[in-house]
Amino acid sequence: MDVITFRYLISLVVSEKLNMQLMDVVTAYLYGDLDTEIYMKVPEGLKLPESSSSRPRNTFSIKLRRSLYGLKQSGRMWYNRLSEYLIGLGYVNNDLCPCVFIKKSTSGYAIIAVYVDDMNLIGTSKELIETAEILKKEFEMKDLGKTRYCLGLQIEHRKDGILVHQSNYTQKVLRRFSHHDVKSSPTPMIVRTLDINKDPFRPKGDDEEILSPECSYLGAIGALLYLAQCTRPDISFAVNCLARHSIAPTRRHWNGIKDIFRYLKGTTDMGLFYPYASSSGSTPLGTRNNATLVGYADAGYLSDPHKGRSQSGYVFTIGNTAISWRSRKQTLVATSTNHSELIALYEATRECVWLQAFIGHIRSTCELSHDPDEPIVIYEDNTAVIDQAKHGYIKGDATKHISPKLFFTHQQQEHQKIEVKHIGSESNHADLFTKSLPKYSFQKHVKAIGLRKLSELP
Repeated sequence: MDVITFRYLISLVVSEKLNMQLMDVVTAYLYGDLDTEIYMKVPEGLKLPESSSSRPRNTFSIKLRRSLYGLKQSGRMWYNRLSEYLIGLGYVNNDLCPCVFIKKSTSGYAIIAVYVDDMNLIGTSKELIETAEILKKEFEMKDLGKTRYCLGLQIEHRKDGILVHQSNYTQKVLRRFSHHDVKSSPTPMIVRTLDINKDPFRPKGDDEEILSPECSYLGAIGALLYLAQCTRPDISFAVNCLARHSIAPTRRHWNGIKDIFRYLKGTTDMGLFYPYASSSGSTPLGTRNNATLVGYADAGYLSDPHKGRSQSGYVFTIGNTAISWRSRKQTLVATSTNHSELIALYEATRECVWLQAFIGHIRSTCELSHDPDEPIVIYEDNTAVIDQAKHGYIKGDATKHISPKLFFTHQQQEHQKIEVKHIGSESNHADLFTKSLPKYSFQKHVKAIGLRKLSELP
């Protein structure tokens, strides 16, 4: 189970008002049956037969019947063992989300989301009790009650919704890099200059020195990437820009890291808030109900002018809260704003196709209300790109160099899987993932994708 799946399941708990509990398998890897012959040296403490006592101990070996911790295939063996057991009991599994098992009954349904030995049980109360008993019969389990901590994420169950945050982890990172008592900042990065020679995010110059190992630049980037991928989309663009210089970081780049730390200092308890339908308030543009998937796509043309590359960014929300996002430097050199926007929309469409199929599988298996023919709306602020997505590839002097694969979006729109609509640049929340923004615009988009502070919730 990846973190996108987990965030969607949190939104499902909120939209359908389901129960959620966490269970842990004790010594999970020891349950797997090996499908290959593996031999190991006789461990200390294991007695050899008396008839073999005359031979040296190191001439003997033992054959393993089950997996052990440390074997490369132990994870796969455990998954095979678990899935065989659950599927045999009537649970449904799909390659779209191989670590999610669903069982529908006449009175409700249960969803088991597996991450190694952690199992999140989601569903109606009666079915969860039965599922917990089924698991305890076959495996030694720890029942940890309502899910409050999973995959390093803290889950706060409030009366008006669920907040998923990483305040403990953030404080630990700030202490690790001695930024736990610094002055806070309202944004994670400074607004960049158009002068490429003064850009603080430019590559190392010939007259600059690489940071000493004591600064642990790679360690800081790794810690921030985990935050950006799990609960803090607001720092995704800043971390992406700084991660490009991991091979040759300079003092300028370390100052960029410190800017993010100062921002995190003031937003330690910020996370993704999934509100119940009754507490969602007014409905922003693009949101039809509390379970509707809505996407936003954008590109930052020549975001990296030193390499001639642009930036792709997208975010998908359910009930006004983000469940999937990405900020990424494009692998192709875009020759125009239009070209870069086409690339960004193409990447957003690919993610949308998977999300649509994945969500459709879960909702249809659980027999929840779901219209598979309803297209997913993706908002884009470039009218030329919207026109191209509608009418398809037009070969001409301005477009003949553009790869036809980028018009995958057009095909999906023709099949009514998606619908690309125009939105004003000031309301396109994907701006957060493609450029550095001034304080007002930044905080506006942060709030619009569901980020809230725990201390500000009622």
